[in-house]
Amino acid sequence: MAARRGEKLREHILMTAKDVFLEAGFERTSMDVVAQRAETSKRSLYAHFPSKDALFSGVVALVRELYLDRLGSPEHYVTPDRADPADALVRYCGRLLQLLLWTSSLRTLRMGIAEAERVPEIASGYYEAVFEAPTARISAYLSRTWGLTQEEARETAEAIVGRTVHPELVQGLLGVRAPIAEQPSKTALATDVDLDRIAASVRQLLPRKPARS
Repeated sequence: MAARRGEKLREHILMTAKDVFLEAGFERTSMDVVAQRAETSKRSLYAHFPSKDALFSGVVALVRELYLDRLGSPEHYVTPDRADPADALVRYCGRLLQLLLWTSSLRTLRMGIAEAERVPEIASGYYEAVFEAPTARISAYLSRTWGLTQEEARETAEAIVGRTVHPELVQGLLGVRAPIAEQPSKTALATDVDLDRIAASVRQLLPRKPARS
C-alpha cells in the first residue's frame, strides 16, 4: 500500500487521533501513541500538528464537520411521502438528539467539558457545532417556511432545541440512560428516540400553519 502523504495523511492522522482521544482522554493521549496508531513518524505528525493542543483542535474541527454532515438541515427531512414541514422538523430534531446520544458524541462532549477551562476556544467551537449551528438551521427553516421574523424564529428555535435535548442529553452525559452504541442510522430514528415527545414539544411551539406549503 502506498504511503499516505499531504492532505490524505493529515486526514488519516485526525481520524486516528479522534479514536485515541475518545479512548484515553486528552491528558492520557500522547503524540507517540497517535503516531504509532497512525503508522507514521513523529516527524510527520509534528509537521502537520505542532502540539497536542493543535491536534485536538483539528480533531474537534473534524468532528464538527462529520456531525453537521450527518445531521443536515430540516429541508433534508422533507420527502415525497412526508411533505409536512412540521413533521420534517420533528424528524430533524429527533436526528439531532439521536446523534448526541451516540457513544462517540457523549464521549466527545465529556472531553470538551473537561478541557473547557484549559482550552475554551476549542470547547466553544464544539458548542457552536453541536448546538449553535443546528439552532441557526432551525431558525432559518422557520423563517422560510412559517414566515417568522428573525427574532421570532431564533427564539422559537432555541426553545425547540432546548426541549429536544432535555432531559435525555443530560441523562446520557451522566450515564443515567444507556447511550446509542452503534453509529445512529436514520432508519432507526423512531427506535432510538421518543419522536412522539419531540413532536408534542415542536408542534406546541410552532405557529398554527406554515406560510407556504
